[in-house]
Amino acid sequence: MKPFSYLLMCSSFLMLGTTIAVEAEAAEKPHVVFVTGDDEYRSEESMPMLAKILKRDYGFKVTVCYSLDQDGNIAPGNQKSISGLEVLEDADLMVLFTRYRDLPPEQFQHFLNYVKTGKPIVGFRTATHAFLFRDSKSPYRDWNNKKIAELVGQKWITHHGHFGDGHEHLTKVTIDDATKDHPILRGVKPYKTYSWLYHVQGGSDGHKLAGDSKPLLTGHSLKSGHEQKGNLEKFPLSNPVAWTKTYAGADGKKGRVFFTTTAHPFDFKDPSVRKLSLNGILWSLGMEDKIPTEGAKADLVGKYEPNNSGTGPQKYKTNQKPEQF
Repeated sequence: MKPFSYLLMCSSFLMLGTTIAVEAEAAEKPHVVFVTGDDEYRSEESMPMLAKILKRDYGFKVTVCYSLDQDGNIAPGNQKSISGLEVLEDADLMVLFTRYRDLPPEQFQHFLNYVKTGKPIVGFRTATHAFLFRDSKSPYRDWNNKKIAELVGQKWITHHGHFGDGHEHLTKVTIDDATKDHPILRGVKPYKTYSWLYHVQGGSDGHKLAGDSKPLLTGHSLKSGHEQKGNLEKFPLSNPVAWTKTYAGADGKKGRVFFTTTAHPFDFKDPSVRKLSLNGILWSLGMEDKIPTEGAKADLVGKYEPNNSGTGPQKYKTNQKPEQF
């Protein structure tokens, strides 16, 4: 019979081994922080939906930051604040879906600190114009255009027109032959979106995606205000709607970036749009080996019944408190 002290020691080693295994597993679970704050495309509804899927299927730690009013209700129209950005100090991935935010320095510094790390970024639609610092003396004015383009691939230029917002498809998306085998496109099928096409590249003005951007998907406008005005030489009917790139942190570390401009709230009802988004998140984290051949599982957690896009308090759900994950 083994002495009690020997058995106790073995038990201690087993417990230590279990603790180490649990800690190692926790270390493999990234913290994904969704920074929302757009008063048009209901990021306050679509991003929590994606966060729930990541938590369910991958066990990720997820946090969603919102623009709030003085009563703690979600208020996308509050362009002067996004609550909880200090959590970016602990983030492994920042998902950015904001529009024209004019943040105070103490909040914006958390964003700047994250960018300095060279950690990955995923951006949606209006993140091409994520910020609008209106004070002419603001040290952050370059983030209105130049710096955001360098970070995510492009700044705000124009789009092909709203038309029947939420009532008809306005863009047809096809997969580029050269990139069809990219991990982000696993399981993604051509789709149509309610998003009107953003112009990000080409045309007579010679716009180009920034840095080492590599387009993955092409959008073809199904109804275009620029076509009606005879402006297609300047703004062609086809343009990239998803791409990858890298950016350099303060010490030169390269961070992966995935960006897509098709992010109307109703677009996310399409499994291919959800799959594209989830695949993009996994790829950005360097976890492409976790993307199945058929793509990330895109089944919803509960219901996803977002409001239509549009600005103003009458367009978004009022008296809504942030969800706890």
